[in-house]
Amino acid sequence: MLRSLAAAFVVLVALGLAAPVMAQPAPPQPTAVNPTALSVNERQLMEQLRAGTPGTGTTVSGRGTIPNLDSQVLIQPQGQAWRVFHQGAMHWIAGIAILGMLALLALFYLVRGTIKVEKGLSGFKILRFSSFERLVHWMVAGCFIILGLSGLNVTVGKFLLLPLLGEDAFAVTAQWAKYAHNYLAWPFMLGLAVMFLTWVGHNIPSRVDLQWIRQGGGMLANGAHPPARKFNAGQKGIFWAVMIGGAALSLSGIYLLFPYTAGGVLALQFWNIVHGLAGVLLIAVILAHIYIGTLGMQGAAEAMTTGEVDLNWAKEHHSLWVQEEADKGKLHPHAVVHPAE
Repeated sequence: MLRSLAAAFVVLVALGLAAPVMAQPAPPQPTAVNPTALSVNERQLMEQLRAGTPGTGTTVSGRGTIPNLDSQVLIQPQGQAWRVFHQGAMHWIAGIAILGMLALLALFYLVRGTIKVEKGLSGFKILRFSSFERLVHWMVAGCFIILGLSGLNVTVGKFLLLPLLGEDAFAVTAQWAKYAHNYLAWPFMLGLAVMFLTWVGHNIPSRVDLQWIRQGGGMLANGAHPPARKFNAGQKGIFWAVMIGGAALSLSGIYLLFPYTAGGVLALQFWNIVHGLAGVLLIAVILAHIYIGTLGMQGAAEAMTTGEVDLNWAKEHHSLWVQEEADKGKLHPHAVVHPAE
């Protein structure tokens, strides 16, 4: 009898404890807001918020107490337009500029191939760039490669690398890329300034450049070697693209590193767009520069590796500069100096 009563008591207690849990209602499911179901006042409030209407001491709802009027703007319409550009048009611009340049260079190589030294290598060398000039060039080039890759990661990394690396690996990669981008910006800017002071005198446009342009730089057909000084018109174009593009990247980058100096959110969004556009366009230009300096032209890579180039190469591509060096007595005494026709 006692055992039956005890068993019944245990069953009642268990049911009593389970009843609140069993009777607990399911949590309410969130429902999407239907804009058409809003009242007139609610729709007006949403329109004001989307328009970025600030209050005067309070928010547009009348319940805010933030004294900073900019902080009272809950929805910034320009920010939505910036997001659409950054996640849409910017991807198209980057793709067309970079992939388009790669496609053009591949097509040019298939049609023209590597531009050879027509008279063959002479065996005589002429100093083209000093150790200091090469140091400055490679400092800027090395920084730009890392800055370009880390910058592209900000723009398209989550669409291209994230699916391949996974969230954890991509987060680590993006974090280190951010550090590299922030810190290597300074030697890049310093190198640009030194490069400008070093080579600006050789990159002033002249009438000689017009002839070089009319003949396509001698790169479209064999036997065409327009005269040029130390830098031809194509190299001058690269120089000024790097200087102007680098200046745009530097100025906009400083504002992005120190956002409170930009002059507000709208100005910061503007400089962000400038930074992105200048970056992808300069990457496309540098791809052409790399191609000509390596695969595209025989003997060109030596100028920025050993600093010396073959005399016949120099005569064909920079005949006026060779003559200037000969007049200064800087050529090998046994080298025959006759500028290429």
